[in-house]
Amino acid sequence: MSTMETDMTHDRTHNHEHTHDNIEGRFVLSLALTGVIFVAELVGGFLTSSLALLSDAAHVFLDAFALALSYVAIRLASLPPNDRHTYGYHRLQVLAALVNGATLLVIAFEIFREAINRFSNPKPVLAGPMLVVAVIGLVVNLIVAFVLGGHDHENLNVRSAFLHVLGDALASVGVIGAGVVIVLTGWTMVDPLVSVLIGVIILVGSGNVLRRALHILIEGAPKGLTATEVGEAMQELPAVSKVHDLHVWTVSPGYISLSAHIVLDDQSLSEAQSVMRNLKDLLAERFGIEHTTIQFECESCEEGAIICQYEPENG
Repeated sequence: MSTMETDMTHDRTHNHEHTHDNIEGRFVLSLALTGVIFVAELVGGFLTSSLALLSDAAHVFLDAFALALSYVAIRLASLPPNDRHTYGYHRLQVLAALVNGATLLVIAFEIFREAINRFSNPKPVLAGPMLVVAVIGLVVNLIVAFVLGGHDHENLNVRSAFLHVLGDALASVGVIGAGVVIVLTGWTMVDPLVSVLIGVIILVGSGNVLRRALHILIEGAPKGLTATEVGEAMQELPAVSKVHDLHVWTVSPGYISLSAHIVLDDQSLSEAQSVMRNLKDLLAERFGIEHTTIQFECESCEEGAIICQYEPENG
């Protein structure tokens, strides 16, 4: 390896470690700030009898739980692979998302249940303190959004947390609106109405999280990408005669793997190393696939379509 290549590798490693540490720091700070919001809204919700405030507190608690799980998953995902876990622990991030989504789903239905009860048995709400707590929650949520938003496009966990915080901010705006309506009109029914709105936001968010996590766990291809599309792009290279037994799957968000059998033209066998480099460059630049296992052949070991169908033996 040349000196220039060594320097570039060192720079990429240093930048990756710096970014990783930066992301962890953002999560710790965001978790601390979110904890402050949760305590304030939980206490404020009980003192003011505001279901909207308590619903938002539940939403904030789940966001704090999601942040904590994501932080732990990121730390564990950084562990190196071993003999028993050859991909390392990247899938823990997906499992964390699955747990977060399931918990969000349960809380959403609990909010709906309590809202229906409030419609039947309305309670007085102390709108003044409710407004104060909601404003504090909105301000802190905006601070957390600023902390996470600087590089939220670089990491799916950060992006997901950023969107959660934006949802919290929207919920805080709804609670503030409910407080203003109660102060001006005395109509307390707006409180459970806003809690239903917050429940819908949580429900939609949980559905998206669960759908994406399950798609990864069943070895789904990344969003916006199909195996056929990848195989056809690989066959565009002049040296490639055929692509078959192709598999593309997501190990964890941002970690895409590929395996394939490549049939080369007879004249290209002597240039296998160059063809391999061209294939890897194509997959990385066009599809973001950097973890590949490619087997070269001079003739197809198995005729058929690009995508291989696996049929397990019975018995």
